[in-house]
Amino acid sequence: MAITQADVQGRLKELIDPNTGRDFVTGKAIRKLAVTGADVAVDVVLGYPSRSQHAALRRLVADAVAALPGVGRVTVDIDQKITSHAVQRGVKLVPGVKNIVAIASGKGGVGKSTTAANLALALASEGASVGVLDADIYGPSQPMMLGIGGRPESKDGKTLEPLEAYGIQAMSIGFLIDVDTPMVWRGPMVTQALEQLLKDTNWREVDYLIVDMPPGTGDIQLTLSQKVPVTGAVIVTTPQDIALLDARKGLKMFEKVGVPIVGVVENMAIHVCSKCGHAEHIFGEGGGERMCRDYGVPVLGSLPLDIRIREQADSGRPTVIADPDGPVAQVYRAIARKVAVAVAQKAQDFSAKFPTISVQNT
Repeated sequence: MAITQADVQGRLKELIDPNTGRDFVTGKAIRKLAVTGADVAVDVVLGYPSRSQHAALRRLVADAVAALPGVGRVTVDIDQKITSHAVQRGVKLVPGVKNIVAIASGKGGVGKSTTAANLALALASEGASVGVLDADIYGPSQPMMLGIGGRPESKDGKTLEPLEAYGIQAMSIGFLIDVDTPMVWRGPMVTQALEQLLKDTNWREVDYLIVDMPPGTGDIQLTLSQKVPVTGAVIVTTPQDIALLDARKGLKMFEKVGVPIVGVVENMAIHVCSKCGHAEHIFGEGGGERMCRDYGVPVLGSLPLDIRIREQADSGRPTVIADPDGPVAQVYRAIARKVAVAVAQKAQDFSAKFPTISVQNT
């Protein structure tokens, strides 16, 4: 009995993408399906960056199709295409940027900037075009963490060219001031600086702009949520009760202004002694999971309290670059994929595709 497209499509509808939890047909990942005699060719286009997953997904699809009776040679092509997704109502997309993801926390010292840098690098390693905006005007840390020095150029006298490191674009107030210069600015000046850094930077076809937010729920957070097209927010916390107290406030703030919460990253969840291997929950245990249950948001992942993470970030070579095959880098990559999948499953934003229509009396 000859194999048909319906047979293949039915099999693919039973096949679950392990990254999304949805079948390839419902997830609209099958872009082309051709049956020539007994041979089958399948083109899969994923809506999230997943370069490290392509070989495994190719085998998964090929083995599933090859198991059908009557199938001959099976060819599977895996590709990825990142599109713009919905943001707050009435806020326009930033030119050159498809999706903006805010990395936030309620309080300082929980490893938010380190998490932001490593997630950006993890997304880039999976094949995405990534930018980092350091929105912490008072205490910019991305220049040091990404090992970037120098000043941005302006080719047209109006916009700034982002600096680059490890294949990602970056902009920070730290590129424009001396290291020892304190930012003695009031709120309106800070929010204006943030808007200029975002909108006056010549971002070049960025799939994901990772925004490293300052701690708290003040002027910058409100400006970002009201005037910046944010696709989603990631909350970083430690299991410590005092950190969770502030993290909950940050989560509720984003909910109130209509910015979806992608999930929570629990940082410094456990410490393993580098000398004896003893594991200890220094800041408590399970706090991030309890918070997520209370608010109905997912735990994206847990990271250890590890001196190497701090040393690598301080040296300008974050963990995903310094130890790309290590266990901590793999956790960062897994979190980054979950963030990208959550963004991909949101409604697409077509506002940039339609021209402005004006009606005039003639």
